[in-house]
Amino acid sequence: MLIPRSSASHVAEMARQFPVLVLSGARQVGKTTLARELFPKHAYVSLDLPSLAELAERAPADFLTRFPPPVVIDEVQYAPAIFRHIKARVEEQRHAMGRFVLTGSQRFVLMQAVSDSLAGRASIIELETLGWDEILSAGGSPHSMGGLASVLVRGGFPELWRNPEIDLDAFYSSYLATYLERDVRQIVNVASLRDFERFIRACAARNAQLLDKTAIASDVGVSVKAVTSWLNVLQASDQVALLEPWFANWGKRLVKTPKLYFKDTGLLCFLLGLTPQTLPTSPFVGSLWETAVFAELRKRRSLAGGRQSLWFYRDAQGREVDFMLLAGGQASLVECKWTDVPNIGDARAMLEVMTLARERRNPELARPRAFVACRTPHPHPLTENVTGIGPGELGQVFTQNPFQNGRR
Repeated sequence: MLIPRSSASHVAEMARQFPVLVLSGARQVGKTTLARELFPKHAYVSLDLPSLAELAERAPADFLTRFPPPVVIDEVQYAPAIFRHIKARVEEQRHAMGRFVLTGSQRFVLMQAVSDSLAGRASIIELETLGWDEILSAGGSPHSMGGLASVLVRGGFPELWRNPEIDLDAFYSSYLATYLERDVRQIVNVASLRDFERFIRACAARNAQLLDKTAIASDVGVSVKAVTSWLNVLQASDQVALLEPWFANWGKRLVKTPKLYFKDTGLLCFLLGLTPQTLPTSPFVGSLWETAVFAELRKRRSLAGGRQSLWFYRDAQGREVDFMLLAGGQASLVECKWTDVPNIGDARAMLEVMTLARERRNPELARPRAFVACRTPHPHPLTENVTGIGPGELGQVFTQNPFQNGRR
């Protein structure tokens, strides 16, 4: 079963506007499948094969003669030398669009290569695991408690939804082993993969919390310097995201440490040993739900053009709002609660931040849209401008602020 991807139309449009299209993202998120589906007339070559990767790196001109455009080059990060030669081919036909479609699972390598050789010639699109709508189309049921718990534990990797018979433990065990042996070893010289796996599990236990490198280093028994390096690996391979705190002219009252999130709840549940039966009563359920909402906000933000900036709010007095989206002087606040009946208490922090914003004369936050992201089956108004919403209504966060002119 081929699962329709929400980003397909955007990817196709970018291929009509740029000579080079770069699809980045973690392993197994569907980059190759999407590229081959959208560009069936392109030749296809994968640098996962060591002999082809060596040819592309050591003799890139010969490689491009053997595989001329239009071409899809998979896992292109294994041959950084090829980017300069792709640039030369692009310059030969500067206005021929979409001839090179590149995929890669090591974002930092791709960004560096594109900025060095293909600036202005390439569109970079990050592909993540499946979003709510895509999971629904594949047969998932995120709108009931049992269904939502199963979706969180299963995660968003397309292969798990294409073939529901796949054993989750076997899939994630293999995924983790492949990740450690291939991506980690290539990005950084890790003396002990066992220590690195312990590091990943320590990060999982601190998911959706303020990043504390010292505490993680203590848990794993390595230096803070090693933790910093290994966090870069997790980011480079698109396994985690760091969410930065928002701060303006409110001075030292605001916390400036980022929060750490895994990008996929399925891998996170595997690392934490959670099942659909144990998740609802687990002490991790709140952070897992927050992680799922963050992932959906990232995906919808990308589809909306990425104009909104995404942050969290936390100050020294303990006020915290899980997510803030800002664009054009307008704001949306989102608080995550694992409940199906939201109440005004769930919005307390957002209301306090609004009051503080009015006192500080900050127009963005004084009267934003505010949402409690929860398990409610229908939108649930809590105050004039605070609404409880379920997984299917998260798109409301990106609509225009109806309160900006002081009317509903």
